[in-house]
Amino acid sequence: MVKLSLFGMLRRSLVHRRARSISALVAMTVSAGVATALLTLYADLDAKLHKEFRSFGANIVLSAPASVPLRTNALARVQEAAGPDALAAEFAYAVATTDTGTPVVVAGTDFAAVRRLDSWWQVQTWPDATASDAALLGQRAAQFVGNEHAVALTFAGHSITLNGAGLIKTGGDEDSRIYMPLAAFTAWTGVGPSVIELQVPGGAAKVEATIARLRQDFPEMQVQPVRQLVEGESKIVDRTHALMYGAVLLIALTVAVSVLATLSASVLERRRDFALMKALGGSQMQLMGMFLLEALVLALAGVAVGFVVGSAAAWAISEGNFHTATLPRPSVLPLVLLLNVMIAAMAALFPARVLRGLQPAALLKGE
Repeated sequence: MVKLSLFGMLRRSLVHRRARSISALVAMTVSAGVATALLTLYADLDAKLHKEFRSFGANIVLSAPASVPLRTNALARVQEAAGPDALAAEFAYAVATTDTGTPVVVAGTDFAAVRRLDSWWQVQTWPDATASDAALLGQRAAQFVGNEHAVALTFAGHSITLNGAGLIKTGGDEDSRIYMPLAAFTAWTGVGPSVIELQVPGGAAKVEATIARLRQDFPEMQVQPVRQLVEGESKIVDRTHALMYGAVLLIALTVAVSVLATLSASVLERRRDFALMKALGGSQMQLMGMFLLEALVLALAGVAVGFVVGSAAAWAISEGNFHTATLPRPSVLPLVLLLNVMIAAMAALFPARVLRGLQPAALLKGE
């Protein structure tokens, strides 16, 4: 009889007290939905943030000593040491004179490699990678030449005329340089590449490990990280992790308070029912078990709905911010379930304590 009363009261509470049940269910759904969304995004967070940082260019710079060119196979060896996912480009520099008599820094490089490495450059038109006379002019360097379309330069008595293919704007030293194909640059100046810019995907630990390996393989070169990128990436990733953890904790506490208020009100409304069960021989453990069962039913229902809602939210957030979809991850479901069960159990503790203090005789008399 007591067993039937337990399930009867559970059904009565969930069905006939719909307002309170729906309120608690919404709170549990919000908790599960937010936890699902954040944990799903967290699983792909590092990869997506590292991908975004790749668009900011090199995070390691290798420089040869003054007047000493790089080894012939330096770029291939650097690429091998950094891994297949790394991006690298060689640069050679010389100070030439324009047709107006103004000195300007000219850099020789591989346009195709630079386009992949420095995708953040604002370039009007990238030149054809096969054109040997193409040139990219920094927006300030363009003011030094008499004709942007036919750039006449002189270095050590050797002249060359380049075809200006476009302008670049970065807000840095690149704006004062003229870029041309590396092979044509070396043939004109006799100067070989002296700098390799390298972009290594991953966090600060991976970048530091790559730097240590490069310093061992190239002891004659200066291998330096671009501190602003390496440290900035590490800080942003760490802070984003902390923000996500904090958001989950704050929402969990808020939901716990909401469910606690709902369950507490439910206990006050059903004091006579609980008193009657006690008077009929129901034990304290049976009463508390029934109450916890109600909270767990709401928690499980919230997880079922919240997982769907949270997965959809994670997909939308990922698509809107990273332009790549984040698919639902069933692996986060146990964590979401554990979180909701803990919230339900914690919220039910205080009302359960109230049940222990009920006096059936007094309540049934209407006192």
